[in-house]
Amino acid sequence: MQALIIDDSRPIRRIESDILKELGFETADAANGKQALEMLQASPVPDVVLVDWNMPEMDGLEFIRSVRGNDRYSDMVVLMVTTETESDQMLRALSAGADEYLMKPFQKEGLIDKLRLVGVVN
Repeated sequence: MQALIIDDSRPIRRIESDILKELGFETADAANGKQALEMLQASPVPDVVLVDWNMPEMDGLEFIRSVRGNDRYSDMVVLMVTTETESDQMLRALSAGADEYLMKPFQKEGLIDKLRLVGVVN
């Protein structure tokens, strides 16, 4: 299983990567949505993407809209992992095509539960 982590915070990318690796994922990471899109074009489509909302160059919402507009990524699971806690923001992300939404700070089990909910782990 392949995972892509998109977050401008290196420590968050490391935490998420460590959790995913424990679950058997191979991980790659990007510091913003623009970099992530470039990576997606040059590599196989990951099974799951964890994307932050607030990032420079291209934020998570723009990233989601971009990948959901491309049939190549239709089977890719996208989980928004963000500090945005307003219900309106959650609705915007889900409406744009996020499969699930996890608010930071989160516990390891919270992330694992979301991954189970979207069917990428047992």
